[in-house]
Amino acid sequence: MEKGLRIIFIGTPEFAVESLRCVHESGRNVVAVITAPDRKAGRGQKLKSSAVKEYALNHQIPILQPTNLKSPEFISSLQDLKADIQIVVAFRMMPEVVWNMPRLGTFNLHASLLPNYRGAAPINWAIINGEKETGVTTFFLKHKIDTGDLLLQESVKILANETAGSLHDKLMTVGGQLVLKSLDQIEAGDYQLTQQKSLLTDSDELKDAPKIFKADCEINWNKTALEIDQQIRGLSPFPAAWTTLKHLETEKQLNLKILKTSTLVGQFSTITGEIIVKDKKIHINCGIGILIIEELQLEGKRRMSAMEALNGFNFANYKIQLK
Repeated sequence: MEKGLRIIFIGTPEFAVESLRCVHESGRNVVAVITAPDRKAGRGQKLKSSAVKEYALNHQIPILQPTNLKSPEFISSLQDLKADIQIVVAFRMMPEVVWNMPRLGTFNLHASLLPNYRGAAPINWAIINGEKETGVTTFFLKHKIDTGDLLLQESVKILANETAGSLHDKLMTVGGQLVLKSLDQIEAGDYQLTQQKSLLTDSDELKDAPKIFKADCEINWNKTALEIDQQIRGLSPFPAAWTTLKHLETEKQLNLKILKTSTLVGQFSTITGEIIVKDKKIHINCGIGILIIEELQLEGKRRMSAMEALNGFNFANYKIQLK
């Protein structure tokens, strides 16, 4: 078994920190971390470090924050580190000159069971699409994003009340262990690769996970209550599903983010999008079925329970502005 591999870890958000922690605490030689440049955030627009950078700072791991992954200065710095392998978790697309540099290559952790849900938002789309199962995959990088040969996979059940937030945390933990297991096998030279195309039949339709935009978050109330509930859970707590309320008299509009719901079979009325306050609960009539709002955020307000919102906001004066 090969000892003391020189490892570069590449990642940015909280999701990546667990994998970095697992690798670092296993006693391996993490020679550097590559992460995104500090960005302005919050009302004061102060520079904020990535979660991966914060971990690296706290554990005295050297940090690289390139703005240009192809710059001669950055490439030279990488070459000087003489890494044996690179591990990527939640980072932007990299040029071949970077991922092909280490002698043992570069492997990536992705939050889906590849080949399904390639792309930037696999956790969100798995819930939005009503999947019952997802997971994490490690694979070696190739030219086209998320298409490399697979190392290992681990399945995770999606619960009936699962949100993107709760699933993120589960996959983050399982993913850290899968990264460690993958690294063990690579160090031992004892692993088998699986081509993604070998897992597909001619009739398979691949499900993608593109980046989430604001338009993806707007609720279409003509859909079923179940479909809308999936959308809300798949976008909670961030970026959050939203709809527009319109005042019945003034026609003033405001946005409403919906963060937690439950569903009812049947309809209280035939008017899609109608808001009905009943038994101190907010009901919205969908194309099929009824959605009960449990947590929400009115424009300009904090996140709150439906009961709190009803104490200070008269939903009876508003209607849903349908798409």
